[in-house]
Amino acid sequence: MTTDRADAPRSARVLPPSAVPRPTAAAGRRPHGPAPKTLPPPRPGRGLRRRTVASLLAADCLATTGAALLALGAAAVPTAPAALAALVPAALLLHHRAGLYRPGPAPNALNDLPGLLGRAAVLWCAAAAVLAAVDPGRALSPVVLSGAVAAHTLLVCGGRAAVYRARRNAARRRPRAALIVGADPAARQLAAVLDARPEYGLRPVGLVPPGPLLPGGPAAPPAHGGPALPRLTSAPDLTRAVIQHTVRDVVFTLPPYGDPHAAALLRRFVDQGSAIWLAGPAAAREGRPPHRGTDQLGGFACRRLDTAPPRHGGRRKRALDLALAGPALMVAAPVLLGCALAVRLADGPGVLRRQERTGRDGRRFTLLTFRTLRGPAAHEETSRGGPAAHEEASRRGGADDGGVSRVGRLLRRTGLEGLPQLWNVVRGDMSLVGPHAEHPGVVRQCARACPEYDARHRMRPGLTGLAQVHGLRGDASPEDRARFDNLYIDSWSPWQDLRILLRTAASPVRREGG
Repeated sequence: MTTDRADAPRSARVLPPSAVPRPTAAAGRRPHGPAPKTLPPPRPGRGLRRRTVASLLAADCLATTGAALLALGAAAVPTAPAALAALVPAALLLHHRAGLYRPGPAPNALNDLPGLLGRAAVLWCAAAAVLAAVDPGRALSPVVLSGAVAAHTLLVCGGRAAVYRARRNAARRRPRAALIVGADPAARQLAAVLDARPEYGLRPVGLVPPGPLLPGGPAAPPAHGGPALPRLTSAPDLTRAVIQHTVRDVVFTLPPYGDPHAAALLRRFVDQGSAIWLAGPAAAREGRPPHRGTDQLGGFACRRLDTAPPRHGGRRKRALDLALAGPALMVAAPVLLGCALAVRLADGPGVLRRQERTGRDGRRFTLLTFRTLRGPAAHEETSRGGPAAHEEASRRGGADDGGVSRVGRLLRRTGLEGLPQLWNVVRGDMSLVGPHAEHPGVVRQCARACPEYDARHRMRPGLTGLAQVHGLRGDASPEDRARFDNLYIDSWSPWQDLRILLRTAASPVRREGG
């Protein structure tokens, strides 16, 4: 097993960049203050889709109950109440595992019939086997068993047909705003279909062409030959459209995984809670059976992408950080005092070096490390050159800078230089494990070179991380670092954090401190 497989999950999910815009230099520099307040991205409420799922659950419960009363009553089974209590949750579990509670934009009860028939047969065969084992004299006859399967299937199909009819009527009255991502003419044709068929429940409000989003500028004029929809080519226009129309659905007409710009859009939309659909030839599997859950939108193959909600750690990750960093800071207090005294005696006043770094959601904070350069000005934070920037450049280039003191070289070699960052972890600026904290200037350069680089800021930066333990330092390409960091964020778990910390402790890496 390679080192990459040791930390990567078995199945990586494509998950998102944060939809919260990062503060720019024009918005003001506030290293310690909170980030400027922005409108939160819309989250899909308990609307049509959740009401449909609740109605399907209720219909399946009633159908299973009716079929059980008919079959068990005909067989005169004395344990009918206990059997009924087991049959209903078992039927719901089978339907859930088959994906029957994830209706597409145009659900049809006949499309569900094969899956419902197979699950009903499995359910009642298992129930007949259990009854025969408990009381052989009360075993279900083949006629009763066949009737139970048929009755169960018909009742479930009838209930689902009623639910889907009510869903179509509700969708016509209140369709949900949707964005179409793709190139013409497919995107324009799909928008025309959705506009003409309101029963699908999707109302197109904008077209997003493939390619990078521009930093600003007016929206492009609508394309000719289709609905008069704005072409959203810039990030501000996209954010404005999402907030203004409360966009809850996004339809891709091209696979969002191959192109880095489309993948960045996918991360953005999933992070804001939108349902993601794939329509057109990309949703169909030529020469093979259709993907489970494939539906159609006016002749366009369509299916919902399995995008799990973001698992960015949240309170559990913060609790793990405090549980480990707090005691570690107290245990390391004598070492911190010793290092501070050594720097003070060897290099003069100014023990700590303060550096501006980019944290979660683009907020800037002050990162603390021990000073390793000579001279009283070396501890000062700088963002436009100077000793700190020179030290950063020498560190990334691997050169042994002449301004580094003897104590500084020792601190770098042992990794003690970054020990004050434990205070950043306790304060909440950083985490023990996460993406590397970069200078705002480096972030701007890397974001221009890699569309998915900004997605790293969904999580607090860390003292170590998946990219660092795989040898990716500041001289690595932005694409490689973004890929490892986003993989770590998308597959976060407490055990993964502990595993990365153990690998860092077992094989010490030179902490870059910035």
